[in-house]
Amino acid sequence: MEHTKQLTATVNSFSYRRGIPYDNSGHGGGYVFDCRGILNPGKFERYMMLNGKDPEVVEFFEKNTKIYDYLEHTFQLVKTNLDNYIERSFFNLMINFGCTGGQHRSVFCAEWMANRIRNNYDIVVTINHLDLKE
Repeated sequence: MEHTKQLTATVNSFSYRRGIPYDNSGHGGGYVFDCRGILNPGKFERYMMLNGKDPEVVEFFEKNTKIYDYLEHTFQLVKTNLDNYIERSFFNLMINFGCTGGQHRSVFCAEWMANRIRNNYDIVVTINHLDLKE
């Protein structure tokens, strides 16, 4: 019997204040990337009530950080496992991005990674913003 289950990449953003997300798939982990080394727009009043999906925050990252360099490195690591997991018919890969509050940096990075995977792989991609206040 041919299996029809497909690899699912679960991408999470989270706040380190609340802890690293638990992997419910039974495999016990995945990637955890720390975004706290990227300048935090949440430290500036005009961005405090926004999040990593807002255009003003995206512009902040593009003008004031090297976030795309960081993300390209994370994607190369994730790509190694995606290619291997697809070849080996694995079903789950969890990718987590954490920052202090789970609102700006981790949300932006998780959105970017989910889109990058969707644009490069024919797999299921889910995204969860565990601490986003919308």
